[in-house]
Order: sequence, then C-alpha cells, then structure tokens
Amino acid sequence: MLVLGLETTCDETAAAVVSLGADGRGVILASEILSQIALHAAYGGVVPEIAARAHVEVIDRLTARALATAGIGLSDVDGIAAAAGPGLIGGVLVGLTTAKTLALVARKPLIAVNHLEGHALTARLTDGTPFPYLLLLASGGHTQLVAVRGVGDYVRLGTTVDDAMGEAFDKVAKLLGLPYPGGPQVEREAEKGDPARFALPRPMIGRARPDFSLSGLKTALRLEAERVAPLTGTDIADLCAGFQAAVVDVVADRTRVALKLFREQIGHPTAIVAAGGVAANGAIRRALARLAGEAGLKLVAPPLELCGDNGAIIAWAGLERLRLGLTDDMTAPARPRWPLASLEPAPAAA
Repeated sequence: MLVLGLETTCDETAAAVVSLGADGRGVILASEILSQIALHAAYGGVVPEIAARAHVEVIDRLTARALATAGIGLSDVDGIAAAAGPGLIGGVLVGLTTAKTLALVARKPLIAVNHLEGHALTARLTDGTPFPYLLLLASGGHTQLVAVRGVGDYVRLGTTVDDAMGEAFDKVAKLLGLPYPGGPQVEREAEKGDPARFALPRPMIGRARPDFSLSGLKTALRLEAERVAPLTGTDIADLCAGFQAAVVDVVADRTRVALKLFREQIGHPTAIVAAGGVAANGAIRRALARLAGEAGLKLVAPPLELCGDNGAIIAWAGLERLRLGLTDDMTAPARPRWPLASLEPAPAAA
C-alpha cells in the first residue's frame, strides 16, 4: 500500500510517499520539505498571505520530486492524502485542492487528513505503537493531552486554557530579542543559563484536571526581564533557562495527572507518546522519559524531522484511514479549526 501525503497547513510545504511495512510500521520512501522560515523571519512570525502564495509556487514541484525519489508514478499510489486542517486556511486550500486534482486525474481515493491526527499517529509510523496510548501533542498552535484509543478515536484529557506551548516559546524568544523561530533559540540559550536565578511560577501544578496555562508564566518572565533591563547575554540565558525549567516541571506534572486520569477512564496505556514541534525539545523529552520510566511505560518520541510539519505523517495518517476504508469525496472542506476529538472512530468491524 502506497500513499502520497501533502502538508501545507502553516509555513512548510511538504510532500511524502509512505508505504506499509510487513511489520505494520510505515516505511518513508520519500519526504520533501521546503521551509518558509526565511520568508517570515523579518516579520517575527508567519504571515498567512505570504505562506499561501509560497505553497502555490512550490507544491507541484515538491510533489513531483517526492514521487521521483520514491521511484514511482502517480498511477502507482493507492491513495492521495492532504492535511485539510486545522491551519491557516489559505495554505490548507492549496494542499487540499492539489490533492483533489491529483485524485481526480489519477482516479485514486482522496483522504482529507486532520493535521493533528497526523501527529497523533506518528508513533505507529515509527514504532508500531499499539492502541491505546497517552499522547502529549505540543506545537505552535496546540497543547493537548489525549487518550489515543484508535484511528479517529480520541479523548481529550487536558488542553491549554490560553497560549499553546510552542506559541509561548516563540513569544518569549521575541520578548528577549531572539530570532525567529523562537523555540529552538530559547532551548539553545537555556543550555547556557542558570534555571534557578529567576523565581518563575509553575501554573496549574497540582490541579486535578491536566490542563495547561502559560500566559502567566510568560508575563512573569517579562516582568523579570524589565526588572533587570538592559539585558546582558547572561540575563537572556538565565531567563531562557528559568522559563524552560518551569515549562518542563509543568509538562511533567500535567502528564502525570493525565496518566492517572487515563488509567481511571480508559485502562492501561501501552506508552506515553510525545508529538508536535515542541516534542523536539530535549529537556521536555528527558522529563517525559523519566516520567515514563517511573510509570513502567515506554516513551515514544518521533525523530526530530517528524516532530515539525511534514508530509510523511499526513501520508501515514492517510494510509491508516485508507486501510480501514475511510476515504473522502470532492466536497471535503478545508477547515481552519478542526478539533481532534471531533473525529469519528473507525467502524468496529474494520
């Protein structure tokens, strides 16, 4: 089984071809990604209109390159998947319209994939992780703790009540004058800093529900930065280290609470899974690995190239849905918002 996957929900244009291996895991035959970081850097964030135009300019070429790298033609694929949301609507339209066109021309099934489901199922692509498992999905636009019970079957246990985790990292970077994208910059500075110098809060720790709140932490950091201004290189490193340490403590506590809730409501998880761009953060990975070890579970975190937006996770989610007979017609809409928990589980008979 071969699936072509297209991803255009934000500032990466991506196309990939994934097949189903004999062991049930995915095999990535090609994965092409063109980042738009240079186009948006001057603005300190993604400009939707610029992103959409850039997707239009390269999507055809990237798709052709992915097929060539995989050594196949369009007629060889079993289905064509595209991220149909959530995301910036202009970009989503580019990828979904391209996929619809290719599906019509090649007479192949179309699979309109929820971008978040792509992240949610990555552990099955890379590790063949069986259901059910606990997922921490943390990215620039989303922070959720989710019970993944099956394809299309998701129970949200906790979420952020304000900023997404990746968004908070980016805002802190911008506040401290670090270049875009901010998350990796904050992590690099944190490695040089003293996490104990500034007394920053740990919002929501100890709460019974595994929700997150990061705006107060961000505000506390801003107040500390204003107090010691003008900032030296040491100040910036220490602020980043303090912020990251606070986030790590919050992630560990919130995930521990979600794990307890999972066991009460769902049963025994097979693993703790981290996905999304923030899952690339080494300190967060190490904290989750310790927590998983304490709970007698395995931590499954994708390789760094699969943490951010890419076509391989969309192709894999499309493959998972296709083999269950879950396809879409040409009326499938592009969605700027599309909650993961709103998806319908695959039929039990499948």
